[in-house]
Amino acid sequence: MKKLFAVLMVAVMLMSCAAVLAEAPLKIAVIGPFTGGADIYGKACKWGAEVARDEINAKGGLQIELIELDDVHDPETSINAYFTAIDQGAQMIDGTTTTGPCLAVSAQAFEDRMFMLTPSASNDGVVADKDNMYQVCFQDPQMGIIPADMIKENGMGTKVAIIYNVSDDYSTTIYQSFKAEAAKIGLEIVSETSFIEGDADYSTQVLKAKEAGADLVFLPIYYGPASLILRAAKDIGYAPVFFGVDGMDGILTLENFDTSLAEGVILLTPFSAYDTDEAVVNFVQKYTAISENGVLPNQFAADSYDAIYALYQASVNAGITGETSYQDACELLIKQFAEMEFSGLTGTMRWDETGAVNKLPAAYVIKDGSYVPYGN
Repeated sequence: MKKLFAVLMVAVMLMSCAAVLAEAPLKIAVIGPFTGGADIYGKACKWGAEVARDEINAKGGLQIELIELDDVHDPETSINAYFTAIDQGAQMIDGTTTTGPCLAVSAQAFEDRMFMLTPSASNDGVVADKDNMYQVCFQDPQMGIIPADMIKENGMGTKVAIIYNVSDDYSTTIYQSFKAEAAKIGLEIVSETSFIEGDADYSTQVLKAKEAGADLVFLPIYYGPASLILRAAKDIGYAPVFFGVDGMDGILTLENFDTSLAEGVILLTPFSAYDTDEAVVNFVQKYTAISENGVLPNQFAADSYDAIYALYQASVNAGITGETSYQDACELLIKQFAEMEFSGLTGTMRWDETGAVNKLPAAYVIKDGSYVPYGN
């Protein structure tokens, strides 16, 4: 009898161990700037990922554990965060948030065979020649070509000025692709001025645009400097059409910003927190509950939310569990992303052989402190 009892106890213990192994969570690292000058983007990606994790875990089945690591928008720090993620058992990465760190980390991840899906590092060099690197966000060249075509086709402006950040790869690449497309389609550019990161005054750039007679100003920049450019234009009584890209999303939530300055601004973004779609409304509600001061989600948050869900869908499809090595997971995820279609908050997506995403952007106009679809 004792022998039978011992055998049963061993069997129970083995079954318990097997259950524990089966229930090991999928570990996804989220790497981005949670502090420092670019923290608004990293925090958005972190909070968006957390909403996705909580929703997925509430459904039961395969659970997700996030490994959240701050890289302060610095490539070297991001590399260190990447190795920390591996030490903590990460099997794949949602990140990195910003392009400079992502260029550095993706090169190391390619060598190590760690799968990466960045929500927001949009430079085309991020995925170039790396079969394990994918993007949820649009690539920078797309953010230059699409606005140029829209401006021309819709007669938004006949004389265009460009103000861009020469010290930022994101801004510079979009500027270059916009300029090339404008030349191709016959869109006249009358003024091109730049600034560097940290500049506090943009009156010179705005004045040159005005003096050149520009009736539209293209701003391939993030919303921090964009807010100062809008202020500078107001100060000199200059009221052209301002056209921004996805980096401008979030300008209405910028602390101490007079949102009336953004009235009439047009921007391309795959996501609007003001959308009345049920999925968006639910996401906004959950996101504001965990974000600092109840700030609304921007496209960075939505892209990161989609990244977690895409990684989860691909992992389930491929049979990846919490015990799968990151090297094995990498090869399985590559196969999945090459074939699968994913529908998220930011659109229905497929990926090409380079890792670039194929989805449609949407144009919005800022009216009365919210986004309205362009043309409505």
